[in-house]
Amino acid sequence: MDVLVDLLGVPAGTVPAALADILGAPVDPDGVTVAPVAYSSGSPATGGLWRVRAGDRTVFVKLLHHLRHWPALALMPPEIAGMFAAEFPWRTEIELWDPRVQASLPDGLRAPVLHRLVELPDDRLSLWQENLVEATTAWDLGRFERAAFLLGRWNARSTTPEVLAVTDFPPGFALRMYAERSVAFRGMGPLRSDGIWHHPWLADHGDLRAGLLEEGARIPDLLDRLDTYPQALPHGDASPQNLLVPVDGSAEFVVIDLSFRTPHALGFDLGQLLVGLTHAGLLPAAMLPRISAVIVPAYLRGLAAEGVADREADVRDAFVTSVLLRSGFDGFLYDLLGSDDERSRHAFDERVTMSRFLLEQYRLQHA
Repeated sequence: MDVLVDLLGVPAGTVPAALADILGAPVDPDGVTVAPVAYSSGSPATGGLWRVRAGDRTVFVKLLHHLRHWPALALMPPEIAGMFAAEFPWRTEIELWDPRVQASLPDGLRAPVLHRLVELPDDRLSLWQENLVEATTAWDLGRFERAAFLLGRWNARSTTPEVLAVTDFPPGFALRMYAERSVAFRGMGPLRSDGIWHHPWLADHGDLRAGLLEEGARIPDLLDRLDTYPQALPHGDASPQNLLVPVDGSAEFVVIDLSFRTPHALGFDLGQLLVGLTHAGLLPAAMLPRISAVIVPAYLRGLAAEGVADREADVRDAFVTSVLLRSGFDGFLYDLLGSDDERSRHAFDERVTMSRFLLEQYRLQHA
């Protein structure tokens, strides 16, 4: 009951009435269960996930909070942590239900039903949403292609002044903040460490290290170039994990967990679509070239379906540049170095392969 008091922001004695108001039916207090939902560390604005059951009704609850509540903030250098917490747009996920964003979703994409948004004390809020049941079929190239096409349509619709006005942040802000904070701290620092890169697991990858250091020195120029391309308000974290396939067929994909919600160049959303499952250890890095070859043409077709044409060069460059910045420099699992667990070694090597492909893809585009 204490969890519900916190998530609803009401006195304990009024929890059944508050739940009944959200669910639209009377609630038996003895029949209410609250189950935490396990999740991998993603957005630092996520404070927890739960499923709340009352009789035959179930809702999914997500807690968002200001970054000062994020435990990992204490692990960052104080000067970086302070700026990160002050600048991070922790409320960005609720933009999904902004009428302007809702109107921009093309047929085939929808948001979860939002039953209630509860503003809580101390810069926190809870989102009471439908409990979505997902299809269990795995992602194949056809599904990647379809997702890219719909993202292209959505991104094209998100270039309008009305949708861009949903945010007050300038173009490229989120990626710039990430590159200047996370990539500088977790990416370039370890890449400069001879002690790390002379380890036997990395000793044969000196060319990858040299290439990343070379491109890393150009990060300010890369960010500036991205800002010159046509801008859309993206999903921001359009990995397969955030494009759910509902078992009821109510849409092709249900969109969840918006992130990086500042204007970015068309093509930005393809990055997480490409690497999301590999980053989670759910799809071999060897599949990345095949996925990349499918999603870019499909995305361009989606743009064209909404009247955005003759942008192929810009989109391809924005895609390879932004995914390199976001996932190429700081995706190494350095904490696993030297582990005697075969699965850990495999996970480590997969991330090396991923980074190598992202660098090679970028350089091929700029050859």
